[in-house]
Amino acid sequence: MTSNRPYLLRALYQWIGDNNMTPHILVDAGVAGVEVPEHAIQKGKVILNIDRAAVRELELGNDWLTFNARFSGRQHQVMVPVEAVLAIYSKENGQGMMFAQEDESSPPDGSDPDSGPKPTRRPHLKVVK
Repeated sequence: MTSNRPYLLRALYQWIGDNNMTPHILVDAGVAGVEVPEHAIQKGKVILNIDRAAVRELELGNDWLTFNARFSGRQHQVMVPVEAVLAIYSKENGQGMMFAQEDESSPPDGSDPDSGPKPTRRPHLKVVK
């Protein structure tokens, strides 16, 4: 089954725009194929404003998110594999969605007949005070 991420991205992009908000995406800049200006990357991530007024030629495809935008006054072609998008949200109120990291190597129901019991992994959440 194909990933639902590109469909959710398009739906949330439209929903955010329909509510006169500014859509932003959080991108994992370490994923292969991500092409963004180096100076925009902070701690391996980049936040991109994908509002219609901020970008040109936006394409929200099933595999790639591409557009042209200005960074520090210079035009750049931005290319982001859909799997590198970690979240889409409204700048004004933070409403949107974070995406789970997908593991494309096994079926979603875990019914791979060749695999045995999977080891239990500890949650990797941290307490922030």
